[in-house]
Amino acid sequence: MAKEWTPSSWRNKPVLQMPDYPDPAALAETERRLASYPPLVFAGEARKLTRSLAEVANGRSFLLQGGDCAESFAEHGADNIRDFFRAFLQMAIVLTFAGAQPVVKVGRIAGQFAKPRSSGSETKNGQTLPAYRGDIVNGIEFDAASRIPNPERQIMAYRQSAATLNLLRAFAQGGYANLDNVHQWMLGFVAGSPEAERYQALADKISETIAFMRAIGIESDSHPSLRETDFFTSHEALLLGYEEAMTRVDSTSGDWYATSGHMIWIGDRTRQLDHAHIEFCSGIKNPLGLKCGPTSEPDELLRLIDKLNPDNTPGRLTLITRFGHEKVEECLPKLIRAVEREGRKVVWSCDPMHGNTITLNHYKTRPFERILAEVQAFFDVHRAEGTHPGGIHVEMTGKDVTECTGGARPILAEDLSDRYHTHCDPRLNANQALELAFLVAELLKKDAGAANARMRATG
Repeated sequence: MAKEWTPSSWRNKPVLQMPDYPDPAALAETERRLASYPPLVFAGEARKLTRSLAEVANGRSFLLQGGDCAESFAEHGADNIRDFFRAFLQMAIVLTFAGAQPVVKVGRIAGQFAKPRSSGSETKNGQTLPAYRGDIVNGIEFDAASRIPNPERQIMAYRQSAATLNLLRAFAQGGYANLDNVHQWMLGFVAGSPEAERYQALADKISETIAFMRAIGIESDSHPSLRETDFFTSHEALLLGYEEAMTRVDSTSGDWYATSGHMIWIGDRTRQLDHAHIEFCSGIKNPLGLKCGPTSEPDELLRLIDKLNPDNTPGRLTLITRFGHEKVEECLPKLIRAVEREGRKVVWSCDPMHGNTITLNHYKTRPFERILAEVQAFFDVHRAEGTHPGGIHVEMTGKDVTECTGGARPILAEDLSDRYHTHCDPRLNANQALELAFLVAELLKKDAGAANARMRATG
């Protein structure tokens, strides 16, 4: 970390995607209040996540990162949080068993409120207003009053994040994550799926494993790891004033940590080397994510890696690729080769959502077959390059929404209007998310089989 870095040094750099608050004094007062509030997460938890991600970087674990496109104040509730967590855990158990390795569980939750936009304004019926930038900034309603950036919304976002984290910690450590529960939920999905036969074999093997563990006396009552799990939070660090206010010195290490979430990432629109978002993230010790889009070039990426992870610490940096299903084979190999050539230790994760957005019947949507195609291409490229396809990063919900088309229970273009609830981008519903997990599981099993064959051949 450069000696001149401070939590506010980003303010001396060019900055993009930040709202224009009409009352700077009110904004400053809000940030002062936030700076006095308790942290949402703790430095020790962030360090634990870095260690877990180091195992991913070294090819011994897999990263599952997912959650809402943009959290909302209106939809905040215990049932929504529970349903998301349940769907997420089902995905994790499928991936854990198939890959025969731990799955690092990181939610896009308890802080994912701010959204970058392609345009600063929006026009409807001849009226032009500021773009909606997430509930932490302004309201989604299309009227002049709602679209004025309001700093008081940052306080609301903090309080919602604290309540969400409280419930997630209870779910993760209080028995809700018991392996038996998660497996029974998954069996319900398999039984009702049009592709039940395809998934049944894996589900049966998990059932056999659980039965075997019981037979030899391994029960959740005596083994906490069967009824508890580690669950971490993440969000895009877009609203830098909020992030600065939540940045604190760790009393045990003397390092700075963003206490708004365990992991934060830099988006494809704000990853300029000499700009504010890279400056801010370079000085905190949290594990970081960096989105890599079709415009990412090898030399630029290496400079960003050196800025964000100068000590080449495994687990510090996750590269989240988001190309679109037709561009993976063009864009990804050159980045992998540059990183490998220079010996940089990173986690490679696939975001198959953001590059595959289209419009149907006036709704933004993402075809499930394109999402799957990008994941497949991601695995294929890593297999060809001899590197570890470390994870997936998806926008999803535990609800039965109709936002992405396709899937085993197909959502058609004419279905989109039925339950299209997202505040910004389309999300996988619970069934599509679990279906994706089964399909990724098949890819992990194939990779594990190839790795075992190589080991037998060499020794």
